Amino acid sequence: MRILSGIQPSGAPHLGNYFGMMRPAVELQSKGRCYYFIADYHALTTADDSEQIRQRVKEVALDFLACGLDPAQTVFFRQSAVPEVHELAWYLSNVTPMGLLERCHSYKDKLARGFSPNHGLFAYPVLMAADILLYEADLVPVGRDQKQHLEVTRDIAAKFNERYGNVFRIPEPDIRDDNATLPGLDGQKMSKSYRNTVEIFAPEKEFRKKIMSLKTDSTPVEAPKPVEGSLILTLARCVATPEQIRQMSDSMSQGGRGYGDYKKQLADWLWDYFAPQRERRNEIEAKPGYVEEVLREGEKAARLQADQMLQRVRAAVGIA
Repeated sequence: MRILSGIQPSGAPHLGNYFGMMRPAVELQSKGRCYYFIADYHALTTADDSEQIRQRVKEVALDFLACGLDPAQTVFFRQSAVPEVHELAWYLSNVTPMGLLERCHSYKDKLARGFSPNHGLFAYPVLMAADILLYEADLVPVGRDQKQHLEVTRDIAAKFNERYGNVFRIPEPDIRDDNATLPGLDGQKMSKSYRNTVEIFAPEKEFRKKIMSLKTDSTPVEAPKPVEGSLILTLARCVATPEQIRQMSDSMSQGGRGYGDYKKQLADWLWDYFAPQRERRNEIEAKPGYVEEVLREGEKAARLQADQMLQRVRAAVGIA
């Protein structure tokens, strides 16, 4: 089985990135042949600082390796190291209906948030389809907000196969309901765009300060606290045991403690959870050139697969 996933270098990885994409990706490494990439081409749709993108690519690679990505099990590479993806995107563009892209929620959401309409934003799902189909992915771990883009990929692949023969595998989504979309500090989806994130490798003081800023209501200390929809409990479920969650939930329902106490407990759980990742990160940082070496080796394997796939696609469309 082939598994593919990507992460944008749009900033330091946060809890939403980790529980929504990085941890599931690490867990899937033993299930099949994994292709994981840093989506720097995709990052260009919303970022224009070239030096910042280059630096963030290195940081994301370091953080992903620290979180358990094993280059012995996984092909790990920069998206831009495999320019063949653009050739495939062009072939796919010629079977992609405009209406399919016009219905994509992500494009409409970006415009609503003030982004200037451009072809990159509009055609984003086609490049994403090329990312997936180039590596013959069977399974794609995605957040619920990305499910539509995978459906677009399936539609494009089916249209291409209908016209040119059975060239592409039709990928399946892997959506985990438990942490598919993690809320941020303000209750919206945790996203760098909303500036409501908690970075997993932030300095301890900053990390705890952000947790203490988690949005809560004005329920008095002595009164019972709402449990349903609690952001504190939602985040706690990512790392705490069922017994710990039960105790916190019971305590909140009884009243007598302020939200600050529960936030401090949450901060402790989260900080302790990421202790092994912080240690691993320090070990990798002490090896100059290691991250670049991993990415270069991943690039070689990715380009070999890309070339093999494109030979079949070119033959199908009549280019070769």
